[in-house]
Amino acid sequence: MPLAVYVVGLGIFTQGTSEFMLSGLLPGMADDLGVSIPAAGLLISAFAVGMVVGAPLLAVATLRWPRRTALVSLQSAFVAAHVVGALAPGYAVLFVTRVVGALAYAGYWGVAVATAVALVPADAKARAVAVVAGGLTLATIVGVPAGTLLGQVSDWRAAFWAVAAATAVSAVCTLLAVPGGRDESERPSVGAELRAMARPQLWLSYAVTAFAFGAVIVTFSYLAALLTEVTGVPEGWVPAVLALFGVGGMAGIVIGGRTGQMRPLGTLGAGLGALAVFSALLALTAHVTAVVITLVFLLGLAGYVTNPALQSRVFALAPGAPTLVGATNTAAFNVGNTVAPLLGGLAIDAGHGYASVAWVGAALAAAGAAGVLWAAALRRGERKRPPGRAPRTAGAARGTARAEV
Repeated sequence: MPLAVYVVGLGIFTQGTSEFMLSGLLPGMADDLGVSIPAAGLLISAFAVGMVVGAPLLAVATLRWPRRTALVSLQSAFVAAHVVGALAPGYAVLFVTRVVGALAYAGYWGVAVATAVALVPADAKARAVAVVAGGLTLATIVGVPAGTLLGQVSDWRAAFWAVAAATAVSAVCTLLAVPGGRDESERPSVGAELRAMARPQLWLSYAVTAFAFGAVIVTFSYLAALLTEVTGVPEGWVPAVLALFGVGGMAGIVIGGRTGQMRPLGTLGAGLGALAVFSALLALTAHVTAVVITLVFLLGLAGYVTNPALQSRVFALAPGAPTLVGATNTAAFNVGNTVAPLLGGLAIDAGHGYASVAWVGAALAAAGAAGVLWAAALRRGERKRPPGRAPRTAGAARGTARAEV
C-alpha cells in the first residue's frame, strides 16, 4: 500500500477526532460559553450539517485542482477554523467555526478517498478505502478519549488547539507524501462526472450508506447514557467501553477491507443483518452488563465491516466520477449521522427509554439490508439484459465484475 494512502488516513484521523470529541466536552463548553448543554449540543449538529453540504460543494469547487493542492488547502482551512474556534469569545463565533471546519473536512473526505482509490490497482481499492476510513475508527479509539481527557485536565479550548496542531502536522505529511499532479487523461469536468452518476444502482447505494451508518451512530450517540442509566456501568468505566466499540470497529474495517472488494453485496448484507440482530439483542438485554459489553464490541465490528464496501462500491458503479461520487457518499454518511440520532431522541422523548435507540438501530439496519437485496436484484437484471453497448475493455470488465459480485 503506498505511503500516501496512510497519510490521507492520518488526515482523516486528526480531523475525525474533532467530529466526535464534543460529546465529551459539552459540559465544560456549556459552562464556559454560558449556554445550556442542549444548546452546546447543537454544535455537533452544525458539524454534521456542514458535512452534508460541504462534501459535494467542495468536491465541485476543487474538481480540477491537483489532489495534493486540494487536500492541503482543505486541511489549512480546517486548521484555521479550529484556531479561531479555540479563541472564540462566544457561542456564535464557535458555531460558525464548526460549520466552516465541517465544510473543509467534508471536502477532504471526498478528495482523500478519490486519491487513495487512484493510487492503487483495482484489486486493492477496498483495502485502500479501509486504510482511509480506518483513520476515523482510530479517532474514536484514541483521538476522542484523548480529547476528552485533555478537556478534563485543561479545558475544551486545549482540545481544539491539539486538533489544529495535529492537522497541521498531517498537512505537512501530505505535502511530502502525496503526488502533486493529476493524470492528464482524467481531464475532470462537473458535467462529465454528473453524467457518470446517472445510474439507479449508485443512488440506491447512497441510500444503503445512510441507513447503514445511521444504524451504527444512533446507538453510539446514546451509548454512554444507556450504559450508566440502564446497564448500571460506573461512569468511570464508560470511556473504556466506548473504546471497546472502537476496537470492534477497527476489526470490522480490517475484515471488510479484505472481503469488500470481492464480495461487496455479500459483505454489506452480512454486516447489516448482523447489525440488526446485535442491535435488537442490545435492546432486549440492556440491563445485563456482561452481555451489553460483549454486544458493544460486536456492534462496532458489524457496523464498520460494511464501511470499505460502502466506500469502494460507489467508485465501481460510477468510475467516470471519481471525485463527486465519493463526496456524495460522504454526504450520505452524514445524512445518517444527522437523522438517526434525531430518531433516537424522538424514541427517548416518547418515553421508551434509552434502550429504545437500539430498536431504532435495528430497524435502520434492516432497511439497509433490504436495500442490499434490491441492489442484488438490479444487478441480476443488468446481467440478463441483452448487450446494447460497445464492449468494455477486459480490464474494466474485470474491475466492475469484482466490485459488483
